[in-house]
Amino acid sequence: MKKLWLLGIAFALSLSSVWAQKEQAVLKVLAIGNSFSVDALENNLYDLAKAANKKIIIGNMYIGGAPIDLHVKNADSNKNAYSYRKIYQNGEKRTTKKVSLAEVMRDEDWDYISLQQASPLSGQYQVIMAGLPKLVNYVRSQAPHAALIYHQTWAYQQNSTHKGFANYDNNQTVMYRAIMDATRRISKSGEFRFIVPAGTAIQNARTSSLGDKLTRDGYHLQLDYGRFAAACVWYEMLFRSDVRKNPYKPGSVTALQARIVKDAAHKAAKKPFRVQKIRL
Repeated sequence: MKKLWLLGIAFALSLSSVWAQKEQAVLKVLAIGNSFSVDALENNLYDLAKAANKKIIIGNMYIGGAPIDLHVKNADSNKNAYSYRKIYQNGEKRTTKKVSLAEVMRDEDWDYISLQQASPLSGQYQVIMAGLPKLVNYVRSQAPHAALIYHQTWAYQQNSTHKGFANYDNNQTVMYRAIMDATRRISKSGEFRFIVPAGTAIQNARTSSLGDKLTRDGYHLQLDYGRFAAACVWYEMLFRSDVRKNPYKPGSVTALQARIVKDAAHKAAKKPFRVQKIRL
């Protein structure tokens, strides 16, 4: 009986050790993107993870305004075209210029690799699909163990002067619905583990007392609560953890603003293709 008891304790300790190792595992996520991935991943996401005692490494392959077809061309030619921004496990951030996609695919054993379309084309499904399957195939060939995710970006502010807004009749609702249609169809393709609904998180937040002030120039996110909103939905999707329970907020964001964007992000994670009103 004593031997069985000791064996039971040993098994329990072994199991708890395995759980502890899993708990301490470092999540590694890489975005192949543009300035919208800068807004969403390079600010606050690391801090949210740290506040919840979760370990993360974040990589962002950046070219300003880059559409999917440019990423495909760069992959085909193995061009050293990217600024590689990397946030290490200790929070240190380094930028390496003139880097190729293939090089960064080998830099880490990435858990997730995110793809996205340039914002003016983000609601144009046919344009997206002209290049997306090629980029998917390339990423799978270079990082076969990584799960692919798709970054659903946001509609422009209603008074945006971005020339790409004309693709959507200079109408935020039209743009948002087009992005939802495209990303819903992409989500059904079976190629992506999940969609990160940053676009719906921002649209949810716009129903709150913040109003239509989530961007700083009509399309890039406002530096404080705007960027925080996107980071919150990324956190919730990556870690499957309710961001409303996370204690972190940037010092420049008020308690009310933090409540609004966390609620907006949480609701988007639950319903990624539908706007839900935030009553704050």
